[in-house]
Amino acid sequence: MVTLPRLAVAAPSTGQGKTTVATGLMAALRDRGVRVSGHKVGPDYIDPGYHALATGRPGRNLDPHLVGEERIVPLLLHGARDADVAVIEGVMGLHDGRLGTDGFASTAHVARLTRTPVVLVVDIAGMSRSAGAIVAGTAAYDPAVEVVGVILNRAGSARNVAEVERSLRLPVLGVVPHDDALSAPSRHLGLVPAAERHGAADAVARLGERVARHVDLDAVLEAARTAPGLDAVPWDPAAEVRPVGGEAPVVAVAAGRAFTFLYAETAELLTAAGCRVVPFDPLTDESLPDGTRALLLGGGFPEMHVRQLARNVPLLTQVRDAVTAGLPTVAECAGLLYLLDALDGTPMAGAIGATATMTDRLTLRYPVAKAVGDDLLSREGEEVTGHEFHRTALTRHPSGWTPAWDIDGELIGVASPTLHASYLHVHWAGHPHLAQRFAEAAAVAKPVAPPTRTGNKAASARTSDTAPEPVAASTRTGAKTAASLHTGDRAPEPAPVEPLHHHGDRETGPGLIDFAVNVYPGPRPAWLDSALLEGVRDSVSYPDATPAREAIAGLHGRRTDEVLVTAGAAEAFELIARWKQWRHAVVVHPQFTEPHAALERAGHQVTVVQCRPEDGYRLDPDAVPADADLVVLGNPTNPTGVLHPAEDILRLRRPKRVVVVDEAFMDTVEGEPESLAGHRRRGLLVIRSLTKHWSIPGIRAGYVVGSDRSIAALEARQIPWSVSTPAIAAAIACTSPEATAEAARRAKEIAEWREALVDGLGARGIEVLPSRTSFVLARPGPGVREALRERGVAVRRADTFPGLDATWVRIAVRPPETSARLFAALDALGRD
Repeated sequence: MVTLPRLAVAAPSTGQGKTTVATGLMAALRDRGVRVSGHKVGPDYIDPGYHALATGRPGRNLDPHLVGEERIVPLLLHGARDADVAVIEGVMGLHDGRLGTDGFASTAHVARLTRTPVVLVVDIAGMSRSAGAIVAGTAAYDPAVEVVGVILNRAGSARNVAEVERSLRLPVLGVVPHDDALSAPSRHLGLVPAAERHGAADAVARLGERVARHVDLDAVLEAARTAPGLDAVPWDPAAEVRPVGGEAPVVAVAAGRAFTFLYAETAELLTAAGCRVVPFDPLTDESLPDGTRALLLGGGFPEMHVRQLARNVPLLTQVRDAVTAGLPTVAECAGLLYLLDALDGTPMAGAIGATATMTDRLTLRYPVAKAVGDDLLSREGEEVTGHEFHRTALTRHPSGWTPAWDIDGELIGVASPTLHASYLHVHWAGHPHLAQRFAEAAAVAKPVAPPTRTGNKAASARTSDTAPEPVAASTRTGAKTAASLHTGDRAPEPAPVEPLHHHGDRETGPGLIDFAVNVYPGPRPAWLDSALLEGVRDSVSYPDATPAREAIAGLHGRRTDEVLVTAGAAEAFELIARWKQWRHAVVVHPQFTEPHAALERAGHQVTVVQCRPEDGYRLDPDAVPADADLVVLGNPTNPTGVLHPAEDILRLRRPKRVVVVDEAFMDTVEGEPESLAGHRRRGLLVIRSLTKHWSIPGIRAGYVVGSDRSIAALEARQIPWSVSTPAIAAAIACTSPEATAEAARRAKEIAEWREALVDGLGARGIEVLPSRTSFVLARPGPGVREALRERGVAVRRADTFPGLDATWVRIAVRPPETSARLFAALDALGRD
């Protein structure tokens, strides 16, 4: 039987001041010479950091979900070895636990398992006698939980405090006055970690002084001593793992301000398994510790330090090379982000072909995860318990990897015999076999080579090891083949860090002939310029899109409530992405990437359905998963120029499925034969853009048509006045009978120009896909785009479109005299 005085500091709900009071209580008791151990109910990493400052010893977690009920008391006794008292900070409200489990892993659950008396912290800033009712109900809810006292927090006047005290039937152990200066700063995932907060130690010391003044510490200790003895043996890491033998392998563990999330027991297990755990700071250390044979990248806030992390190029390069070469590596959440190609557009290590960005959506879950295959840590079918807590989301998902975990049918992370990386946090004390396998992998691994200090950006080396497929030569007699175009030994530039966000305007610039942007190259009609000027003059009032809705409805034979005017097609994509919690969103590629990017920004995982080159990149409706509830495709498709038959698109319709057709370039097609803008079909939305055909990309004018219910739902999510008065004027002008005639003339002209462009490219042995719109997809080969740019010609790279590589380029249709300059540049490459 082990005697351990102890208290749990809980509250009726979150936000009552548990962390402030618990941390201050630990510091105040330590100042009195009491040896205090700090513990936290739940998976949280941040509060234990403050507990460590207050107690002078590691903060510990007590989480039945993560480690199992049977380990809670042993872990409590382990963390409290040689302590005079243990203070356990609760989580959320006293009885709040894992959803759907009747309070499993709640503070009350841990209090029952450890037979720990509970002190309630109650914020009384906004109430008086109601506090008594709340405390009475909270204390009586579970008879197995003993609430022994109350600490009143954020107290105001003495009269109000007296009223509260009269309402209570439990001892008041302290009354802490309101003081916002003592609250800990917070950010998107809660409090700022102690290791990142300047003056954190001083702040904790002030908390201790304040609690000592306003809380009866003797009464607190007396309450703690009422806790009964515990019939258990302290947890011992040496009993959970076996030493690997031989020279202790060095396990490099990320630390410092960007990587503060690591359970203390993880390092203790690795040490017991015979490893030497060496911390390093990815912000400041330019290399891994000498002799590193395994790498552990835990959690933290790399998004808050992303630029400083990116500046440490020597370490990023060494980590990328080491992980790629097979260094045993475990990465959780922040560690996963560190290994990606980029975070919020800033280059990271580039060991995993994926990117991520911050979002408004909080991912918070407490799952059971199943291993997908045999890998560094797990064996297929094994289950672990863990937690996820992050606001970042992958914007480009890794391909070619085995997923790390299956969580309720969702596959997350990446895994291999030497790498395990995902958003899931796992407490290794609950799953010690993970530590054992990691240590065994470290024992047989080779030490990491010192970093190569070339001064180059880490991202600059991220080029493919596989050469692009050779370009098929033309069969025309005497034709110069694309393979014979001389580009020096120039390799294609690396793909942009965020390929879904790359658009043709990035390719243009002063002194370049523009074949990259698909905007009609001729002058605007005088009537459109007049309408735009009139729109500017009318901009003294807030915009009203009603006249534009009426004009667009008339053009397509729709009702006004079936039309929504938007700030270009891009706003329509954003509205659709945020309309519903799409269960299975599908984007048909290759196509314009903005719908895909919008869905990922909204927190959705996107399934890509590739149109196959052997089918001429035409749509195969049967390739779309039957359970997809959102399908997005372009018609004609950017960048292929393929015009899909309307009947094939209509085959995509299903009950409870929305099909979105991007017809941004339909007005460049003669007669618009496959347009669905005038079709009233349930679950069908059609998006149009006015910016390309009418040479007004800076005006941002577009619209979406569909059922009245769908349009109303999208309109409800639209920012007020998002469409400017000049854009509204343009929409009205571009749907007039005069505009319809001019649009048809332009479409005919584009078809003639396109024929001349295709003939000229074909004569030079360059493969070109058949196109029906204002651009063509051509395959001149690797390095040609870069060589053309050096000769003053800008074409649009195509390797940012899923399914295409750097051998392809998109070329905008231009008048024959302009296309002749492109042909001259290609001929010059052939002569070099």
